[in-house]
Amino acid sequence: MERAIFAGGCFWCMVEPFEELDGIESVLSGYTGGHTVNPTYEEVCTKTTGHTEAVEIIFDPEKIAYSDLLDLYWQQTDPTDAFGQFEDRGDNYRPVIYYFDERQKEMAELSKAQLEASGRFDRLIVTTIEEAQPFYPAEDYHQAFYRKNPERYALSSKRRHDFLKENWN
Repeated sequence: MERAIFAGGCFWCMVEPFEELDGIESVLSGYTGGHTVNPTYEEVCTKTTGHTEAVEIIFDPEKIAYSDLLDLYWQQTDPTDAFGQFEDRGDNYRPVIYYFDERQKEMAELSKAQLEASGRFDRLIVTTIEEAQPFYPAEDYHQAFYRKNPERYALSSKRRHDFLKENWN
C-alpha cells in the first residue's frame, strides 16, 4: 500500500471522489502542514496553526496508479485559487499536493506542468507541491461526511460542483 495526501478546500468534498475508485483502501479527512501537534478542527479554523484540511489516501499501486490519483485531484479543485477553494476561504483551505518521496514529487510536478501547458485555465496554476508533514485525522464527525450528512454536504459543495461541471465536465 502507498499513501497520498491532497488538500483542496474542505476535506468533506475531497473524500467521495477518491473513495469511489477501485484500489483505494481508505480515505481519511484530517489536517497537515502546520506547526502544532494534533490540532482540533476548532484550532485549524482559527487559521493560526498553519494546517490545511486534507485527505490521506491509502491505495494499492497494483490497482491504481499515483498518476491516476493526481488526475482526479486536479478535477476536484480550482488550481488557480491560492486563497481557498469555492465557499471555503483562507490558508487552511489552500490547494496542495503533498509528496512522500522523489517519485511522487516528480509525478506531481509533471502533472502540474501538463495542466499548465494544456491551456485549460487562463490564469496561473497556483497549487503548491510540498513535502508531506505529519497527518492528523480529523474528528469522527468529519469522516465520510457526505454519507453521514448528505443534505448538508450537498449545500456546502454546490459551488464546487458547479465549477467542476463547468471546467472539467
